[in-house]
Order: sequence, then structure tokens, then C-alpha cells
Amino acid sequence: MRSSSPSNGPEGRPAARFTVAATLAGTLLAASACAVGPTAAQPAAEVAVPVATAPASAAPSSAAPAPTGAPAVVPDALRFTARTLDGTAFSAAALAGRPVVLWFWAPWCATCASQAWTVAEIAPKYRDTVPIVGVAGLGEQKAMRSFVTEFELGGTTQIDDRAGALWRRFEIVEQSTFLIIDREGKVVHQGFLDGEDLTRRVAALAG
Repeated sequence: MRSSSPSNGPEGRPAARFTVAATLAGTLLAASACAVGPTAAQPAAEVAVPVATAPASAAPSSAAPAPTGAPAVVPDALRFTARTLDGTAFSAAALAGRPVVLWFWAPWCATCASQAWTVAEIAPKYRDTVPIVGVAGLGEQKAMRSFVTEFELGGTTQIDDRAGALWRRFEIVEQSTFLIIDREGKVVHQGFLDGEDLTRRVAALAG
């Protein structure tokens, strides 16, 4: 004999109505509980407690890491603009956050010529880690360009400083002079360097 279901027969209808009522009550309670959280139009991330207002005892590991693409602070030593020998605009601020070597040279200088080969050799290797920027002065632009061509310096930024603005700014009194600026913007060397010393210092800065 088949057993009768609670929904069959007149005696089963009150039970069915009770079940439906209970289900509706549970649904209403669940809806009221969800009302205190984020709505569909407001993602959960937008209602999270900001890091700045979190308790001091909060675990440091819960904070998001600092963005790696944040721009570096530009030190005073790199707050200048100029034009390169090929007429391109140059902003030293773009080099902030890295060690930088400024090489002050003149086209008629024999010492500069002897150092030019070393600069041409190592500058491309360290272009992204320790940029070497030439600052040409004390001569005519045609002679400066010929110097760059002769010593194969075309792959290295060469500033046209015929007016001597940067030479005066950094108080350069003779050529050839190398001025080295560290990552924090501090001048750590200003003066003569032979090819071996220059190579050693640039390699150390890149390490």
C-alpha cells in the first residue's frame, strides 16, 4: 500500500500552507540580513576600511605594497632642462632615482678625446642603470658634432651647452670633468677620471 503524501488530501493542505509561510519568512530574514552589506552596485572593496584608518596594531602584511611605478623624487642636481646636439629637448628629471654621470667636455680637448673611447664603450652597457650624459661646451656646434661622430658617441646623450649654463651651474672650471650624482641626488665626485677609474666607478654604481 502506497503511503499518502502530506500534500495529498484535504488534511495535507494546512501543512503545505505552513511550509510556504515558513519559506517566505526565511527569505525575508535573509533579505534583511543582506541589507547591511554592500549592494550589487557597490563592490565590497569600496566599503573596506582604508589602510590609513586601520588600528595601529593591524598586521603590516595586510597592507598593499607600495606601487613600483611611483615617480622618483627629483633632486636639485637634476632640476634642469637643455637641448641635445641634435636639437632634442632634454629633461634631467627623467633620470631621477638612478645614479647619473655628467661628462663635461670640449671638442678641442685632447684629454676629452682620450676619454671619449671609454665613454663610447661603457655608456650603452649602463644606459638603463647609470646613464652617462655628455655636456659639450667651450666650442662651436659644428666642432662638437664632429667630435661625437669621430668618437662614435652618437648612442649617448650629448647636451649642447655652448652658452655654458650647465658649466656655470655645476661650477665646472676645466675639461674634462666627470660629475657623479648618486641615487639620492648627492654629488659624490667632481673632477678628473681616467678610463679605468670611470669604468670601475660606473660598474660599482650599477651593482
